[in-house]
Amino acid sequence: QVQLVESGGGLVQAGGSLRLSCAASERTFSRQTMGWFRQAPGKEREFVAGISWNSVSTWYADSVKGRFTISRDNAKNTVYLQMNSLKREDTAVYSCANAYRSTYYSTPTVTDFSSWGQGTQVTVSS
Repeated sequence: QVQLVESGGGLVQAGGSLRLSCAASERTFSRQTMGWFRQAPGKEREFVAGISWNSVSTWYADSVKGRFTISRDNAKNTVYLQMNSLKREDTAVYSCANAYRSTYYSTPTVTDFSSWGQGTQVTVSS
């Protein structure tokens, strides 16, 4: 089973930026859609962004469109999430996940993903 390790979380002031990274252990990474999810205390896991195997397709939650950018480097088995203009409501544990398929015709949902990393905490202060 693929292992996913996130990094880059931390404490940032509102309006600031963070870049999250997720390193995958398997070469199959390059053939899979990857995604970022987040979960705040007392809330359900929420889809944040996804990217197809070849970076041609990307998907974003409405709440982060225009502020977050997902990208990947298949040579490094790594997916990134650049987060700009952070808001207090972005505070959550962010996890990356690998999907069953290389791409999707519409925004993938949580059931399209097979494995999640442990997550990295992002805290946005006012």
